[in-house]
Amino acid sequence: MNIIGISYSGSHDAGVSFVQDGKLLFAISEERLTRKCHDTAFPINSIKEGFKFLNLSPENIDYVVISWSPPYRYLWKDNKIIGNNFSLRLLSSYLYAKLYNIWIKGGFRKYEQYFGKSRFLFCDHHLAHAISAYAYSLLNEATVVVIDGQGAFEATSIWYAKDGKIEPVEIINFPNSLGLFYAKFTKYLGFKPLSDEWKVMGLAAYGKDGVDLKDFIDLSVNLYYINWKRIFGEALVDVSGIEAILGMRRQEEEEIQEKHKDIAFAVQRETEKAMLKIVRYAIEKTGCKKLCLAGGVALNCKANGLITTSGMIDDIFIQPAASDEGSALGAAMYPYLFLEKRLPKFPMDHVYWGPSFESGEIEKTLRTYKLPYEKLNFPSKVIAEMLIDGKIIGVFRERMEFGPRALGNRSILADPRIPEMKDKVNNSVKYREWWRPFAPSILEEKYYEFFNTRFLSPFMILSFPVKEEQKNKIPAATHVDDTARPQSVSKKINPFYWGIIHEFYKRTGVPGLLNTSFNLKGEPIVCSPFDAIRTFYTSGLDALVIEDFLIKKDIK
Repeated sequence: MNIIGISYSGSHDAGVSFVQDGKLLFAISEERLTRKCHDTAFPINSIKEGFKFLNLSPENIDYVVISWSPPYRYLWKDNKIIGNNFSLRLLSSYLYAKLYNIWIKGGFRKYEQYFGKSRFLFCDHHLAHAISAYAYSLLNEATVVVIDGQGAFEATSIWYAKDGKIEPVEIINFPNSLGLFYAKFTKYLGFKPLSDEWKVMGLAAYGKDGVDLKDFIDLSVNLYYINWKRIFGEALVDVSGIEAILGMRRQEEEEIQEKHKDIAFAVQRETEKAMLKIVRYAIEKTGCKKLCLAGGVALNCKANGLITTSGMIDDIFIQPAASDEGSALGAAMYPYLFLEKRLPKFPMDHVYWGPSFESGEIEKTLRTYKLPYEKLNFPSKVIAEMLIDGKIIGVFRERMEFGPRALGNRSILADPRIPEMKDKVNNSVKYREWWRPFAPSILEEKYYEFFNTRFLSPFMILSFPVKEEQKNKIPAATHVDDTARPQSVSKKINPFYWGIIHEFYKRTGVPGLLNTSFNLKGEPIVCSPFDAIRTFYTSGLDALVIEDFLIKKDIK
């Protein structure tokens, strides 16, 4: 059975996954192909790319599943019109009209030639997230927690999964939303909501205690309560309610002040407290201390790290593509639950599910643009030597990662031993804010020498304090609060990337590299050789390695 899972709500992070007989074959975010960050468009380019890469046609597809509720759920729930609240009914009517136009007129009918005779299904958004966390984990029994901005109604949901079955335990409905809380403060601090939450998390480390957010979030009642009337202010799209308490919002180009750092600190602190409380409650309800996490808020690596060190859990799997794009993974597994009442298990031990490019195709591109290049016999050694020489290198290799993290196949690498390297990469390569941290990729064999944890971090989605005696080895990849968001690199999973780090280790005694995504500020991670070449020549990168081809700016 061939299934296409589609993440598409017209809001953010459209994506696609292809599953065949319970096994994931391909996954990609629409933004990688259109070059529009967090692209909201119907992911037809992703669908075409999947067909091309897998050599499939629409006639081969049995089911197409959208990771969103059918539009009528916005008007009816449990066979009843939603509530008596006029505002909610008006909002539901608006959403129904919007989604009808997006899906029926702008989506399926417009691209029906790409779906053959496939049967269409809708999978409730939070259920798709929950499936994406459980079905792709190693865990047979799990407490599953989904936290994001909004599904059809849900903002936080708790599930219990065992033996391939998954059942809801408790639902907290929108607008009582932790994701909304974080997104609104992201906008208040001058960043783009549903996109730049990373910036708030990074900025928080520079702040201090002192800002009270009791007018916006209350953790003393139930699990949490978001004062959504205050958060929304006078309209759904503004931050006037926050401004009434904390003063005028920061403008995008306005200089970061101490108060902005302190507000970011407070937002992150309250989010961490709320997530810990939710997880504790969920485990109490299910009786299972093995945890799966998904939803956009599950990308908060600092909170995730605190969960792992809380003593509450025995095991954890966080969906590496936890945001909306990753809901396509759950959607593609949904027909099994729909037809057989049981999910297949496909443990995800890597994220390399995107397209790759043949050497001949790459060399043709290099020749087309008349670019000087070298063919490398031992690229790992050459890359390690250039890194030791202080060079900043873009690496483009094999299948592209799915999700927000570059984990060695579409990465920018640098020497983590040089403290100034952080500013150099931010300023001359990424063109991004000075406070944004970088992550270390550490050999799996040496990982526990750097961090006090019993959990590996292959997806760069956990944050831990760096051991005191190791800080001087990776200063450029250690944040101002002495934490890091590591990637544990397995020789079995990615032998090429492991080999680069190992060659660097043999020469320096440091078993790790500074790793950041191969993109410039405001752009998606590179997908094609052309993307990589363009980024290379419009940034301060010193060298680019595409498969076994080396391009340097000093090659004549």
